Amino acid sequence: MDPLTSAAASGIRARLESLDMLANNIANASTPGFKADREFYGLYMSAEAADSPNGTSPPTLPVIERQWTDFTQGSLTPTGNPLDLALNGQGFFVGQSPNGPVFTRDGSFRLSLHGELITQDGDKIQGQDGKPILLDSMRPVEISSDGMVRQDGQDVAQIAVVNFPDPTMLAKRGNNYFRSDLSALPPASATQAEILQGRIEAANYQPAESVVRLVNILRQFETLQKALAIGGEMNRRAVDEVAKVAQ
Repeated sequence: MDPLTSAAASGIRARLESLDMLANNIANASTPGFKADREFYGLYMSAEAADSPNGTSPPTLPVIERQWTDFTQGSLTPTGNPLDLALNGQGFFVGQSPNGPVFTRDGSFRLSLHGELITQDGDKIQGQDGKPILLDSMRPVEISSDGMVRQDGQDVAQIAVVNFPDPTMLAKRGNNYFRSDLSALPPASATQAEILQGRIEAANYQPAESVVRLVNILRQFETLQKALAIGGEMNRRAVDEVAKVAQ
């Protein structure tokens, strides 16, 4: 495959990956606490190309070198629901899933049939003592900025909020959760985070941004398609010229 066709095909593949990522961001634009994914482009050069003769330019191909998660905070929206909690500052709530602890910024919680504070997917929210938080559904709930949960003026539990030295090492698990290798990246208490009751953190990805990025990607895609067609036409003409010389 000639360099023009290779570069155009590689560019198209990178834009298809960008479209998949963009589609996921758009689908979760209304998900509380969602953190958008971004891409980091790089240039790939094969080992064979690196051994090109002196004086020649080895072909390089555009690729998405890696995806990364944007952890900037979304806007905090009032809901009036006492079980809706938003984190103002860096940190994560801790959920107890069947496969171990998970971490989320989505504070749209609810009570289970047994009075446990749980996520929308049914995972129990962990307190500072590592235990689930049990509440009386018949009594009002007050949650202070440090996560202390009170009912009728009595302390019930304190919601655990943790942070990581390097949040970029967290991996998305689905259902708006993050996972971490706790042996390599143990969490620490998030002392700077403030819990706001009756609010929800919106996704940090806005539909207006997605429209602009979608138009840019489609224009790039069209340009690369034209380059691919030009490369194919050049190859066809080269084959025709060789055939004429051979005659």
